[in-house]
Amino acid sequence: MRYMTTRKVRIEIIPMIDIMLFLLVFFAMLTLRMIPASGHVTKLPTSSTAVTIPPAKLLVEIGRDGALQVEKRILTLVQLTDLLRSRDSSKTAVTIAGNDTASLQQVMSVIDAVKAGGASEIGLAARTAK
Repeated sequence: MRYMTTRKVRIEIIPMIDIMLFLLVFFAMLTLRMIPASGHVTKLPTSSTAVTIPPAKLLVEIGRDGALQVEKRILTLVQLTDLLRSRDSSKTAVTIAGNDTASLQQVMSVIDAVKAGGASEIGLAARTAK
């Protein structure tokens, strides 16, 4: 009469541990994807981790009115792209310096123009925080 014997109940916890680890990994990966990974700074004027870099071969300054000043000349985004294309821009290090009123959209427009010109080394200038 095996059918009538009572057996001790066992709760299997191994599948529950597997599910909990899966949920942990899932939420960790989801959280990491929510952090923007573009690497562009949103506030230009100061940085506590600013380091000294070698002098740029080309300095692009964003003025208070949004005008671009390159080598003491005022240029548009199209003219900046053409200037970089006329040089050997693959070896040109470009540093973008903005002021505290420069918007992120202005900075991204300059970065897009510099990349369209073929430059591969782009840096953002910042002051050290006091």
